[in-house]
Amino acid sequence: MDNHHRTVRRPRRTRSAVIQQHEPTLNQDVSSAEYAAADGGSPWRDLPVLPVRGTVVLPHMMVPLFVDRDPALRAVEAAVAADQAILLVAQRSDQTADPTYLDIYCVGTECSINRVLRMPDGTVSVMVQGMRRVRIENWLQQSPFGRVRGTVYEEPESDNEQIEALTRTVLTYFERCTKLSQRLTEDAYVQAANIDFPGALADFVVAQLEPPVAARQDILETFDVLARLRKVCRMLQRELSVLELEQKIHAEVQQEADRNQREFFLREQLKAVQRELGEHDPAVREQDDLRAKIEACGMPVEVRARALKELERLQAMPSLAPEYSVVSTYLDWLISVPWEQRTRDRLDLRHVAQVLDEQHFGLEKVKDRIIEFIAVRKLAPEGRAPILCLVGPPGVGKTSLGRSVADALGRKFARISLGGVRDEAESRGHRRTYVGAMPGRIVQAMKTAGTVNPVFVLDEIDKLASDYRGDPAAALLEVLDPEQNAAFSDHYLEVPYDLSNVLFILTANVLHTIPAPLRDRMEVIEIPGYTEEEKVAIGRQFIVPKVMRDCGLTPARIEFDDAALRRIVCEYTFESGVRGFEREVSSIARRIARRVAEGRRHKATISAQRVPYYLGPQKFFPTEAEEQDEVGVATGLAWTAGGGDLTTVEVMAVPGRGTIIMTGQLGEVMRESAQAALTFTRSRAMALGLAESFHECNDIHVHLPAGSIPKDGPSAGITMAVAMISALTGKPVRRDIAMTGEITLRGRILPVGGIKEKVLAAYRAGMRMVILPRRNLKDLDDIAPDIREQLQFVPTERMDEILDLVLAPATPRAASEAHTSHAAFPALQPARAALPLSDTPPIGQVARPRTRRVEVIAGS
Repeated sequence: MDNHHRTVRRPRRTRSAVIQQHEPTLNQDVSSAEYAAADGGSPWRDLPVLPVRGTVVLPHMMVPLFVDRDPALRAVEAAVAADQAILLVAQRSDQTADPTYLDIYCVGTECSINRVLRMPDGTVSVMVQGMRRVRIENWLQQSPFGRVRGTVYEEPESDNEQIEALTRTVLTYFERCTKLSQRLTEDAYVQAANIDFPGALADFVVAQLEPPVAARQDILETFDVLARLRKVCRMLQRELSVLELEQKIHAEVQQEADRNQREFFLREQLKAVQRELGEHDPAVREQDDLRAKIEACGMPVEVRARALKELERLQAMPSLAPEYSVVSTYLDWLISVPWEQRTRDRLDLRHVAQVLDEQHFGLEKVKDRIIEFIAVRKLAPEGRAPILCLVGPPGVGKTSLGRSVADALGRKFARISLGGVRDEAESRGHRRTYVGAMPGRIVQAMKTAGTVNPVFVLDEIDKLASDYRGDPAAALLEVLDPEQNAAFSDHYLEVPYDLSNVLFILTANVLHTIPAPLRDRMEVIEIPGYTEEEKVAIGRQFIVPKVMRDCGLTPARIEFDDAALRRIVCEYTFESGVRGFEREVSSIARRIARRVAEGRRHKATISAQRVPYYLGPQKFFPTEAEEQDEVGVATGLAWTAGGGDLTTVEVMAVPGRGTIIMTGQLGEVMRESAQAALTFTRSRAMALGLAESFHECNDIHVHLPAGSIPKDGPSAGITMAVAMISALTGKPVRRDIAMTGEITLRGRILPVGGIKEKVLAAYRAGMRMVILPRRNLKDLDDIAPDIREQLQFVPTERMDEILDLVLAPATPRAASEAHTSHAAFPALQPARAALPLSDTPPIGQVARPRTRRVEVIAGS
């Protein structure tokens, strides 16, 4: 009997294996008497099954259960109706909602139902009491509830010395557990001591310990009393070890708390004794040091009063209090921030100019503004520092210029990058109520600089963002307003801090992303891109020496020709700045450094012909002028992040329904310019010799090449109008003329931006003439005289003034094509006299259309 019951749990691998275990075949079945005789147990019994989750009901336990599943309710009702016991079996997984015979254990407990109560929520409360172990031998039905045939096991009466010894051991361990555990009571031990049967004692102890479900099921499946007592002994030993460890930890914690309390009273007594003797402990000495630093750091009166008040709070609290470190850190920040430490400005204007010229090429506007600031500072030392904003494309030296200004003035340098910052606390800090709060980056940078008058660079201010955490651009309004930054308030410091002596230099690539209130507080200085000649000069004076130093080369090892530098600029870079230029020069220098390291001693001279050997084939091909005058093709000028560039506008008129087609990934503003150009052309149809209904029988297609590149802006309006008129009249557009300007419905030409970059692009492409709005003449002063001498500039205010200038006479082939495409419009008849080709001014001067008086701009 014992051997049979010790092999209760069998491995369950497949469905067929489980069925074989629980459903014996007919030739395997035996009679009840034969099974009882072979196993020592009771005959088989048919019982309804109630699967339970999260618990195992052991014999002699009385447990309340809440039943809410329909099969379980039917099983309870069937058992009550038949005045029959019910079999409680634990589920293998608590997650199974509708368990089958595959989801429950093979051994359960036969229980009597003592009470059934229906609850208001529809569930049923059942009070059951375990009686005997039952092994499931066969499933009789699955629905509407489970019913099984199982073997009932009766506890045998055993009189064994081993069982007696194990019983005493179990009681001893259980008694010790009740003394150490706060959950177990002495009544439980008394109840255990009054149990006469060893098996029942083991079940009772396990029920009191409440081990995991798997452990309780293991005890339930252990039919042998001796083996069950051994398992309970091991379980009690493990529980006892855990309880003793908990007791030890609790004692240590209590001892530490008592020691801290005792230390607190002793420290208070020691403080009293030290006050009487005039002696101090380390904490008192630290507080005295803080007081001395507060007195010596030069805080304003209100800030000093706030610091002393916080110091009094610090002295009143114990050093182990959580607030102690918060107040101590706050006082450290107040002391470490500069309040009156400042550097003395170098007011020698020649020295400042020399330093700026040595470190940066060009940038005359910025240098002049810095020298003006030094001059004002020399005459009025108490004047406020300006807020400068340097706007220009990447790589032109905006950020490095701030460091050069600091070197020239003899000031400390501080810099923070604002790109991607979207939290207001980045600039203003967090309040001290937050764990780990710190001052904002403005105050942190001032602490790093160590003076109240550093040169402070706020980099990439055009890339600020905002979200639910606040708007950092709005937080910078106080920093960059000369009327407010004398009392800047950081959320962490919570005292006014003076930023009026700081020279703020802001950098940005564009202005339109900067909020208008913030832009209004700045003095904007635009830095254009470098010309080809300027890049060559920068490479010769700055980049080549710097790269040689970085690569460990000397002039005896490598030499760059100006022609090589010019070829690198023109064919291997396309940018406004010089970052890419420096990378290409560094690539050549690294190859030479490798050769030197390999033992090749001869000097390398980098000529224009040798550049492809080091850098490979040409990477960039600059836009060039058209090869011949063409109908419907006009050359415009565009501004890009890499500088100016030529853009070709192609217009073709084909028979259709009068629609206008625009391709080339044009933006909304550029599309509106095309519409305005078409409307202007329709308004001049009679003067141009076009039929009044030409737009109804022709489709006009406007296309800008390089369709993968987005294009937008109003400056192509004049170019679209010229190309459209050329396509409709059949007159070709002169290929040596580039133009820019915004057009209105009345044909007026309005000013646009980026004139310097556009003129440089026309110069690089070999254009002969540039047409630009008259109000942009002032922008020509920024262009080098040698470039102005190579171009003719035609200022205009109306389209009628330049049509005869840009449109060449129609060729027979063009006239034939125009006749084929839209019924041979008559030749162009200008409404106003314009500048004929014979009146083209000398190179380097501004053209004078006859209808308007234009001031001549000398080439120099």
